[in-house]
Amino acid sequence: MEQDEHNDDQIRQILSLKKIAVVGMSKNEEKAANYVPKYLMSNGYEIIPVNPTAENILNKKCYANLADIAESVDIVDVFRPSDQVMPVIQEAIKLKPKVIWLQEGIHNEEAENLARQAGIDVVFNRCMLAEHQRLS
Repeated sequence: MEQDEHNDDQIRQILSLKKIAVVGMSKNEEKAANYVPKYLMSNGYEIIPVNPTAENILNKKCYANLADIAESVDIVDVFRPSDQVMPVIQEAIKLKPKVIWLQEGIHNEEAENLARQAGIDVVFNRCMLAEHQRLS
């Protein structure tokens, strides 16, 4: 699977943004959707979990969906299968984040183009933890 065309400096700049809504965040500590945001929290990021099946994850209030988040977010980090990304992106656009980050293995060109048309930068098929470790 291809990856977005950001260079390392652009990824570093994106990683300097600190407020991240994590869609599909998991209660299961063995899943990337749990240990990646946990890692980011331990590195100074503010994480907002989004998962309709949980009330709290990592001692953070969990939101059922992006529409329930009243505050602004810098990045929407998505842990959902590629074929389920479109409604997430449509919701994310209303939050006006600077970046939508689709985790490793996730790519939906139609949804990504929709976000770009709304002026939102899109990263796809990359792991935020791996990129943070690689570049810091």
